[in-house]
Amino acid sequence: MHLPDHFLSPVVSASAAVVPAGGVAYSLHRARAAASRKRLVLASVTTGFVFAAQMVNFSVLPGTSGHFMGGALAAALLGPWLGIVVVSAVLTVQALVFADGGLSALGANVLLMAVVGVVVATGLTALVRKVSGHPLPLLAAGLGAALSVPASALVFCALYAIGGAVPVPLNELVASMVGVHALIGLAKPPLPWRCWPS
Repeated sequence: MHLPDHFLSPVVSASAAVVPAGGVAYSLHRARAAASRKRLVLASVTTGFVFAAQMVNFSVLPGTSGHFMGGALAAALLGPWLGIVVVSAVLTVQALVFADGGLSALGANVLLMAVVGVVVATGLTALVRKVSGHPLPLLAAGLGAALSVPASALVFCALYAIGGAVPVPLNELVASMVGVHALIGLAKPPLPWRCWPS
């Protein structure tokens, strides 16, 4: 789902960067307050895994692709604050070093893959706990993994509807993005389950 430059209008790209800028800054503050050697080691391993897993892409439309995002896994292993920081760091390195995702679209990419992914996964964890009365971490991680991907695709489609800058019909974009990312989401639950610390 790495958006390239000029896929969204400059105004929408800039506006989409405001939320993740504040979110990453606050997450970094909260993550630093809870930092420990063990968590930092786990964060390093998670960062490397997410970076590698995101390199496997599935073409959706010209200029866009679908892939493992990592927000749900990072949230399950590290919590929401460090999870947002880790995925944001991966996306920043990919944009700056590998030109994977445009620089002007970096804020939108962080919003879609780091913030939305982690927030949806964390919200589902809280919902599972409230409904069941128990944490049920594997169920929560699986639901977060399955639903965070199409949720990110829907947010992207909303951004495109507000200010898309390429001639792609919105209905075609929604069908392609949500359909493909729903399938990717269904394939994701085994990853958090396998990576869950025993």
